[in-house]
Amino acid sequence: MINSIINAFKNADIRKRLLFTIACVVLIRIGSMIPVPGIALEQFSVWLSQANLELGFLDTLTGGSFSQMSIFALSISPYINASIIMQLLTIAIPKLEEIQKDGEDGRRRIGKYTRILTVALALLEGGAMAYSFSVQSSGIINTDAFTGIMLISLGFTAGTSFLMWMGENISERGVGNGISIILLVNIVSRLPQDLDILYTKFVSGASSLIVGIMSAIIIIAVLVGMVVLIVLLQDAERRIPVQYSKKVSGRSMVGGASSNIPLKVNTSGVIPVIFAMSLMQFPIIISSFFGSTGSRTGFWNKVLYMLNMQNWFNVTDWGEFKYTFGALVYILLIIFFAKFYTAVTFNPVEISNNLKKSGGYCPGIRPGRPTTDYLTDILDKIVVIGAFALCIVAILPLVFTGVFQVRVGFAATSLIIVVGVILETMKAIEAMMAVHHYKGFLDK
Repeated sequence: MINSIINAFKNADIRKRLLFTIACVVLIRIGSMIPVPGIALEQFSVWLSQANLELGFLDTLTGGSFSQMSIFALSISPYINASIIMQLLTIAIPKLEEIQKDGEDGRRRIGKYTRILTVALALLEGGAMAYSFSVQSSGIINTDAFTGIMLISLGFTAGTSFLMWMGENISERGVGNGISIILLVNIVSRLPQDLDILYTKFVSGASSLIVGIMSAIIIIAVLVGMVVLIVLLQDAERRIPVQYSKKVSGRSMVGGASSNIPLKVNTSGVIPVIFAMSLMQFPIIISSFFGSTGSRTGFWNKVLYMLNMQNWFNVTDWGEFKYTFGALVYILLIIFFAKFYTAVTFNPVEISNNLKKSGGYCPGIRPGRPTTDYLTDILDKIVVIGAFALCIVAILPLVFTGVFQVRVGFAATSLIIVVGVILETMKAIEAMMAVHHYKGFLDK
């Protein structure tokens, strides 16, 4: 990995892309420390400590911006939710499905609608948050109510819009997927604090030196094991053999080469985890600012308590353990988005038609519809296997979090995002380097 990065910096074009990505990362971290106008931070901190809100995952996804009430407090959650809504609408509305299939122009139009919806969701979330501040607590808004609500709403919306714009620019002019890079930066910025929590509770706070050393070894082993599992999951693939027919060209036979179609077991990468986590956090964020704190009084509060990942697998209180039912909802969402995203990005009909046009076929399978059915059947099986493996990797850290009652962000699904995004970014860098090597060969 280090050699790849060093070699990438030697190439002028890739170095420019890397430096652009790094500059964007620095801007994101600077913006996370700029408070939104209209908020009295001291009063907000007092209210936050009294409200007893579980903000571990939310603060992790925003890189600490939420607890600091910065302009990036909403992060890119509205954009992720807007993307989910638009992808679901393309299935429900035939017109949008036609637009999506209309090549590059269709993707640009869908992207435009997604950006508009993102701004609308950011205004809704920011406005709800500001209104709750003006109603529930005095002193948080340091101006009159109307002005404060307007300033806070527009500030949050501007911050989300800027992050969305920056993410798209990273994807186009930088390295990797911009939205994933932003999530990665936010999560990594919280790692030192989370590691300090683990060290304080299990190592320095241990009853003896031996217990502390054993705790440190176990923590490191679990983290390394999780990283290895995620790497294996990200790289696992099923290769479908393809044979090309021989053709007569002049007096000789050409073709007849064999190849394969690599189908990744985890075709959708970290997208299902990001989507599922954002969808489960959305009602918690909105409801918490209207007085619902996720306690166990009232039906809606019980639902919110169940959706909060930090309340799962609490074996110390069997009355709370029943709320682990939320983990089942989380698993179902991951499986759904894994299958849904794969269906959107991989088209067996198109692959089958391309094979037929180029004279290729899968051994033992007739070209055309049989090949399409064959690819679809294999894809359905490996997607389910990949989705269940992703669920195991996502749930296992949550079990440790609940059993040992450790409130850290990276110990859950954020670890999948970190490893997955790093792997995808490194593959993007290696792909760019391969392209430049080929260009250099052709130039010579």
